This record gives sequence, C-alpha cells and structure tokens, in this order.
Amino acid sequence: MNLRKRVIESTIIAVMLTVVTAVTAVMQTAPVENVPEPQQETKAVADVQADGSAGIIEELASLGDAATEQASIERADVVVVAEAQEEEPQLSEEQQAWNSKLMADVDDFLYIRSSADGESEVIGKLYKGAAADIVETLDGWYHITSGSVDGYVKSEYCVAGQEAYAYAQTVCDTVATVTTGGLRVRSEANPDASVIKAASEGDKLVVDTQTESPEGWVAVSLKNSTAFVSADYVTVSLNVASAVSMEEERAALEEKAAEEAAKKAAQTTTTMVTQNASVAANCDEVTLLAALIQCEAGSECYEGQLAVGAVVMNRLRSGVYPSSLYDVIYQSGQFTPAGNGKVASVISSGVSGSCLQAAQEALSGVDNTGGALSFRRASSGQAGVVIGNHVFF
Repeated sequence: MNLRKRVIESTIIAVMLTVVTAVTAVMQTAPVENVPEPQQETKAVADVQADGSAGIIEELASLGDAATEQASIERADVVVVAEAQEEEPQLSEEQQAWNSKLMADVDDFLYIRSSADGESEVIGKLYKGAAADIVETLDGWYHITSGSVDGYVKSEYCVAGQEAYAYAQTVCDTVATVTTGGLRVRSEANPDASVIKAASEGDKLVVDTQTESPEGWVAVSLKNSTAFVSADYVTVSLNVASAVSMEEERAALEEKAAEEAAKKAAQTTTTMVTQNASVAANCDEVTLLAALIQCEAGSECYEGQLAVGAVVMNRLRSGVYPSSLYDVIYQSGQFTPAGNGKVASVISSGVSGSCLQAAQEALSGVDNTGGALSFRRASSGQAGVVIGNHVFF
C-alpha cells in the first residue's frame, strides 16, 4: 500500500509541474495588443499564476488526500481479511471426516426407516454412541448409511458435522488400537517400568483422557488404574459404533438367549453326597473353618454352608493346595474374608451354630459338591453344581 501511495504522489507532482509549465507558456504567447502598464502586467501575471497555481495545487492536494484515504481504507480491509483468515481454525483429518457424519442425540436409539416418511418401515436402529454417513439432506430428514443399514432418520433428533464430532467426544470412549503383537503395557511412561500385561494386535485399550501423557506415550485405563503404552504402536481414535439392522438385532438377541440357556444347562441343582475320610482337627481349626463358612455362606441354606466347608476340605486333600487347614484358608488371593480380617472378627465375636455344625460335618468327610475345589455366585453362569446362590465347580 505504501508503494501505491508513493506512485499516486509522484503522479500528482508530475501533473502539477505540467500544468504550471502550460500556464506559463500560455502567458508568454498571449497577444500584445492592449498591453497594460508594466506594473499592471506584472501584477496580473502574478495574480493569474498565484490563483491558477493555488487552485491547481488545492485540487491536486484534495486528490492526494482522497488517494491516501482510499489507500488507508484498502490497507484496513486487507488487515481485517488477514486477521479473519488467521482466526479460522485448521481442522484435523479426523475433524474434516466428520463434516459429512451425524449422530443420534437420544437417550437410547433412533429408528432408521426405509424412506423419509414417519409411517415407513423400520429397518434399523442408530443407538446412542453410533455414527452414520450423510448421503443427502432432505426436508426434515437425513438419508444415511451406517454399517449394513441404508435408510432415513429424522433430522430433529440428530447432530451433524463438527457438532456431531464434539458430541462424540462426550459419549464415546477414546481407544488406542494396538498395531503390533505383544505390546507391553507398563506401570509408568518409562521403557524400564514394570510390565503389567502384553496386549495383542487389534486389542482396543481405553485411553485415560484425564491423565496427561508424556510425549511418545499414551495413558490407558486398566483395572481402575492408569497404565502406559508406546504411542508408536497404537492408533488413537474415538470408539464410534455403527447402526444395526433389525435382522442383526434379532440375531444378536437369539444368540444371547442361546448362550444363557447353555449356561443354565451346564448348571445342575442335583447334588451327590460322597463320604471321604475324616480329617482330625482341634477346636481352633474347627472354629476357623466355621468362621470362614459364616463369612462366605452365613445367609445361605445349611447345604450351601456345608458345601463351602467341603470345598476347603477338598483342597486340603488334593495335594495341589497347602497341606494344613490354616494354610488353605489363608492362602494368598483365595478366600477374601480371610485376607481382609473378617474371619478373625467372626471368631472373636462368636460363630453361629449352623456354621459350626457344617464345619464339623465337612471335617468328618461329607462332600455334597461332587469334589469341587472352587465356588462363585451362580449368576456368573459358571458351569457346576448350584447350591443356593453359589455354583460349585
């Protein structure tokens, strides 16, 4: 803009010189008839030159001011445009991909229909957390594709473009997909830190977005704690689901029902009582076993209490577990009440009569579990013998 201003000013000066020269030439070549007195001529010429030059200079100065003002306006326009361009955020490739996507802003799911008509057939569902590609935008509807579904959804229940991207960040987990086999998941962001586990290629680890990751590392959530993996061997992205067709949903429900039926079929409530050799125990050992039974099955039926005692005795006879009753009960990582002090608390406060009886019967060799070495909640679906609320296996 400064260059343009200088060009304008140079042009103005050149025009001024040209006009002054022309006026002078006209005065010199004017007819000599009726020439006034020398003093009058000099004054007239001076007046003409002064008036003419002043007028020209004033006019040219006005032009110069106008040009300068225009240059300033144009320069201001350029600055405003430049600032607007600088303020416009640059979208990442992931963000750009969302310009043609949408999500259902619903609590559960949004129906996908065969046509842009609220009475048309429902052919699929777009669940919360699932995204779809926008094929075209219609009056009040979107034509979409997602997964195996190609259909229409009402636009009033959707968010699209960058709004959908922002929504996805609030409802979807960020995951790190492992791109190599045997990736070490470490306790700290350090190649020398202890290894918690090894992840297989294709595994998806949930990223701990609340923890700041050092350069070259990705923080992941692992069993209610934070671990770290090398950023070189994972791809981080939003874990966005796809729509499901009605046929796919029906098949999934049938498969789930079949799995539950198989689990129930693997469980039996038929108990076969066997008599094993009795194990000699002193009063303290009987009380210890009874206290464990009370902690694990105090609210269960008597058969359930006896079964817990039988599991302990089966371990003692197995040769795989420790060889004393005390060591079997207090083996690390086995019976939680023994490790957290509840067994000791029950002993100090007194054991119930039914649990004491179950302990004595189990020590005598009675086993109603079929030789089970473990038990857990029956609702887990574990195959085995179900007694009360536990399954023994």
